[in-house]
Amino acid sequence: MNSLKEMTDEELAIEYIEGNDKAFDELLLRTQAKLYAYIIFVVGDKSIADDVFQDTFVKVITKLRLGHYAPTGKFLAWEMRIAHNVIIDIYRRQKGENLIETGNDNDLAQLTDAELLESNIENQYVFEQNLLEARQLMDALPAPQREIVFMRFYQQMSFREIADTIGISINTALGRMRYATINMRRMANEYRWAI
Repeated sequence: MNSLKEMTDEELAIEYIEGNDKAFDELLLRTQAKLYAYIIFVVGDKSIADDVFQDTFVKVITKLRLGHYAPTGKFLAWEMRIAHNVIIDIYRRQKGENLIETGNDNDLAQLTDAELLESNIENQYVFEQNLLEARQLMDALPAPQREIVFMRFYQQMSFREIADTIGISINTALGRMRYATINMRRMANEYRWAI
């Protein structure tokens, strides 16, 4: 038997289903930062994000214990799909119309650069400048495009995982990314940034 640290996320999920609680601890340790970053990006409010994060993990544990997990894709994408559904439920209850609110509180400032890039100081500075410009461009995108860009570049998800996570077709995900890229290039040209 492999040690828990050598197992994939999917193998850890199966171990947990089979009764190994330490497997879930390792799984939580691996995925919680990316999952929380996704949630805070979408909801833009720390207290709501904390609630969504807790609700998501309650649902993840429940679904795992009930055997509603099949390792057909990446475990993180499965978790993010559950988080997405929790967020949708919250917004439905609040009768909100926007999945992602625009404004200064939703600018990815909560993500630390260390989580996004490990590099030397010079590269870190260049990265910080580029990230600041990208954040400004992303803030101006329509909500569906912003979500796709975030998942693709900040969560490093494939288009298949993105489509599965938010419940759209892969062609819709690709189309939104295409329009986001076009819009970001147009805005960058208007502000004379090089992208």
